[in-house]
Amino acid sequence: MKLLRVGQPGSEKPAMLAPDGTLRDLSGSVADFTADVLSEVGLSRLRALDPSSLPKVEGNPRIGPCVPRPLNFVCIGLNYADHAAETGSPIPKEPIVFLKSLGAFNGPNDDVKIPRGSKKTDWEVELGVVIGKRASYVPEHEAMDYVAGYCVVNDVSEREFQAERGGTWDKGKGCDTFGPTGPWLVTRDEVPDPQNLSLWCEIDGKRMQNGSTKTMIFDVRKLVSYVSHFITLHAGDIMATGTPPGVGLGIKPEPVFLKPGQTMRLGVQGLGEQTQKLVAA
Repeated sequence: MKLLRVGQPGSEKPAMLAPDGTLRDLSGSVADFTADVLSEVGLSRLRALDPSSLPKVEGNPRIGPCVPRPLNFVCIGLNYADHAAETGSPIPKEPIVFLKSLGAFNGPNDDVKIPRGSKKTDWEVELGVVIGKRASYVPEHEAMDYVAGYCVVNDVSEREFQAERGGTWDKGKGCDTFGPTGPWLVTRDEVPDPQNLSLWCEIDGKRMQNGSTKTMIFDVRKLVSYVSHFITLHAGDIMATGTPPGVGLGIKPEPVFLKPGQTMRLGVQGLGEQTQKLVAA
């Protein structure tokens, strides 16, 4: 299934992308994609619905994040071998884990605000993992049972704030609007191998990133298990799993960064696309 949420910020309604390409309103069946809905039982109930029997979503509504605001927006740094190489960084021995501020959580096509004083705002297309149930100290061989599905995430980053302003990465990763998520939550059964997905990002129509989850250092199974040993994950939490090469920071001979008025377009195979306009904060 491809699940999404439509409507203005704070008033989104659950919906489904039907096989015929229409959007179908799920609000008569579920209030939102809450923990009970994201469980295996809850998703099975949605699968049993006949999409053609559901009301059509009329017009061209805003698409919101594919889940309600999570408790945890977890990200993994330097998780693609080819991306680590382009930044001159060593291959991590363990996953690099950080959290995005929930103020970054944003719709897939909403404007992205370049922070005041920013000189180095950058793009990062990523495979997002949506957690389906409470996960704590999960063994690797059970980790996929805790995954409800997948989505596209843009881990927008301000590199100067991240690396040159002291402290941890948080200042460069958690700015308002820096976490576009969606358009869809694609359930796990539709993604048989999350380690064999192409992903890409374009800036003003120019292809900048063109990678594959094959080059991830730590796979989804490892990441879900690993993070659950440090942070209890909850249904609806998002984990962004790292980005392939082609970010602005890695461009030679001079890095390239984003400016107001530009457009980012990005996607992951089978998970849909996002488009964001850059605006000044």
